Amino acid sequence: MTWDVVTLGEVMVRLTPPNFERIEQARTFQVTAGGAELNVAVGLARLGLRTAWVSKLTANPLGRLIVNEARAHGVDTSPVVWTDDHRIGVYFLEEGSSPRPSEIVYDRRGSAASTLAPEEVDWPSLLCGVRAFHTSGITPALSDACRRTTAAALAAARAAGCLTSFDLNYRGKLWTPAEARGVLSELLPHVDILLGSPDTIELVFGYGGTPEAAGEQMRRAFGLRVVALTLREAPTVLRCRLASVAVGDTVARGGWTEVEIVDRVGGGDAYTAGFLYAYLTGHGDLARAVAYGDALNALKHTVRGDLPWFTLADVGAQLTGRGTGIIR
Repeated sequence: MTWDVVTLGEVMVRLTPPNFERIEQARTFQVTAGGAELNVAVGLARLGLRTAWVSKLTANPLGRLIVNEARAHGVDTSPVVWTDDHRIGVYFLEEGSSPRPSEIVYDRRGSAASTLAPEEVDWPSLLCGVRAFHTSGITPALSDACRRTTAAALAAARAAGCLTSFDLNYRGKLWTPAEARGVLSELLPHVDILLGSPDTIELVFGYGGTPEAAGEQMRRAFGLRVVALTLREAPTVLRCRLASVAVGDTVARGGWTEVEIVDRVGGGDAYTAGFLYAYLTGHGDLARAVAYGDALNALKHTVRGDLPWFTLADVGAQLTGRGTGIIR
């Protein structure tokens, strides 16, 4: 089978205390699955593209929970590497309310995904005929094996003629800005579309100024085709406004969307899914890609869990301004 998009990355089991409780208070947790690259694959599948996800999972109930979630949304999990060793990573999301921010506690050290080595996947065969390959800065931050796997996958994607997409997704609990800059500087010359935020670019690479200026500096430094940056202003933990800008041969900037936040985790991944869908189906139209990315990002903030539970019709309704009344 040939897919439109293949993604690579770790997925963890997410445990969330109810009703804004602290982890120490909680006696029950909502159980879901989430990981940046699977979130993107799910978003694209729900919009109508054929997607597959590559990772490594332990063959136990937690591993099956994750693949069942992916398959339920139409993502092909046949490229997943299974092992009887290691473990599935877990993370706890403690949801905040102003003035207390939300906080994530990771329990992922020694996960199966962190041991995925380049030779465990036949990348040239897997990516043959695929339109686009996507991963993020989380994957190479997990381990040396994952850094080598990310490099091998990007090189194979380029050789296969795939569009390559990469979300910076800097995680300070995984590595330092200097470590990230060193590794990512070797990976980004193999990337066509880079996604991130102005804050991350300034933190890791030192490029500041306007979002457009930072995007252009990244584009020139690494030979990127497009840099798309999400913009966020958050007066409180539960309210924000969102927009984005994409810098390529032209510049496209979306308008601000006011959002009441139910769950912001996965919003950037939803943006990536919307952006890539519109870019791939719209012949590289940056304005269209920004509009779809902004729409799906805003919608994702309105549902719990990491995954974007929306369809192309939902995105279309958001783009045309369906209002806030009850739809009857």
